Amino acid sequence: MPELPEVEVVRLGLLPAVTDAVIASVEVFDDRSLARHDGDSSMFEAALVGRVMQAPRRRGKFLWVPLVSPAQPGEALVVHLGMSGQVLIREVGASPDRHVRIRFVVHSADGNEYEIRFADQRIFGGMAVRPVDDDGLPDQVQHIALDPLDARFDAEDVARRLRRRRQSVKAALLDQQLLSGIGNIYADEALWRARLHYLTPGQRLRRPRALELLGHVQDVLEKALAEGGTSFDAMYVDVNGQSGYFAHSLNAYGRGGEPCPRCGTDIRRVPFGGRSSHFCPRCQRPPR
Repeated sequence: MPELPEVEVVRLGLLPAVTDAVIASVEVFDDRSLARHDGDSSMFEAALVGRVMQAPRRRGKFLWVPLVSPAQPGEALVVHLGMSGQVLIREVGASPDRHVRIRFVVHSADGNEYEIRFADQRIFGGMAVRPVDDDGLPDQVQHIALDPLDARFDAEDVARRLRRRRQSVKAALLDQQLLSGIGNIYADEALWRARLHYLTPGQRLRRPRALELLGHVQDVLEKALAEGGTSFDAMYVDVNGQSGYFAHSLNAYGRGGEPCPRCGTDIRRVPFGGRSSHFCPRCQRPPR
């Protein structure tokens, strides 16, 4: 599943094209991409045509576009990328893309006309029109914690709560109600940088160590974002269909059997909660 950097790359790509744009038409080609929407494709289309879109927003891995309409206030178009979802911006009438499930035609604020295409090979993602609260958060996002790149992120508070947990530090990093946006890739990378074993209980960390780990999390996310995210295949792309290149900067994730860039010991890959963990057995000693 795309993590914070990949979703932020999509948000930034959408920003100039959809901000203050009017939705002229909507076509749904596969109702399975509306699984999180209350209603069928005709209701989805009717809820969007004529609406004005505001600047896209994101929290962690969650992306949404606020909608403006005097008759239907307080709603947003929520975009779930799932495992393989892509949001692509194309000229109207451009060559078809594969696996397109939903297509919008929008009239942008600069007077141009674009197609916004939602493509999804595996159909784990989708779109939905959802109500928002007074802070503009869709109902499906309100339980999600602030992410480490949010200006309001309180590292001291998150470190304090992390240190109260008996669970492993990696499980804590993956908990979207503690801090959001981190998945398997960036958890492994931050733990490698911090020289922490993934099974280290949160309560074993002293305050400076917990804050150091969160600092590494922020650094990894910022570097990945600067490099366009991590793309291992053609599924993770920006709005123009281009892949990110942070995969070339990975030190641990996906490098099982390769030498640790720091000490030369082979990186080990082991099962973890239905996923895998990648770590250096020398640099990241297991807890006693």
